[in-house]
Amino acid sequence: MIFALVGCLDPENFREFKLVEKRQLSHNVTNFKFALPTPTSALGLPIGQHISCRGQDANGEEVIKPYTPTTLDSDLGRFELVIKMYPQGRMSHHFREMKVGHYMSVKGPKGRFKYKPGQVRAFGMIAGGSGITPMFQVTRAVLENPEDNTKVHLIYANVTYDDILLKDELDSMAKNFPDRFKIYYVLNQPPEIWDDGVGFVSKEMIQTHCPAPAADIQVLRCGPPPMNKAMAAHLDDLGYTKEMQFQF
Repeated sequence: MIFALVGCLDPENFREFKLVEKRQLSHNVTNFKFALPTPTSALGLPIGQHISCRGQDANGEEVIKPYTPTTLDSDLGRFELVIKMYPQGRMSHHFREMKVGHYMSVKGPKGRFKYKPGQVRAFGMIAGGSGITPMFQVTRAVLENPEDNTKVHLIYANVTYDDILLKDELDSMAKNFPDRFKIYYVLNQPPEIWDDGVGFVSKEMIQTHCPAPAADIQVLRCGPPPMNKAMAAHLDDLGYTKEMQFQF
């Protein structure tokens, strides 16, 4: 089994990873940093794939949920999760209760997404809320690889400005790679001064901010189920074939 050799994950069994840092990013978002067995260990997670985390809800019942780390295998010795806490969220309860020194049970890798540098000319990405994490991971992998010339066009939708996850990191990537990474934010309830999109992601926004349908592009989407369904319908209407679309 390859992963036992190069990574710390086991696709069949949960493994324990120690929480070494918990950093609050906003009123309901926290960054969790977990240590790998050694400072030179890599997690062993292919680009665009995710892990399953196991915890307990407020009633003490087991919960298992998928999460995509914001770190890559090049970030040795650790992996990080940016978690949005929901008041009634069963796994949110577990994360809220976690203290530095506690262990998280993790299994993986999971997911159908496969990425080889240069497999497409450009990615379109449509993300909603926490659905940004796989997009962030793929974008980082593309931009941090000097051999990879893929362009990335991201539409990222949220309710309010404060809901935008990883905004500093995304803006910094857009500034550092202006020819290769473009981001367009869409807010349901924007602040008074706001230059980007307002409302829900529309067909017109996709036409303007994503690469046009072509054999060498792919549009990735990840968000709440109603959004994924609406975006799939928009993409179909705009002429993107099933092969040109991927849903996390």
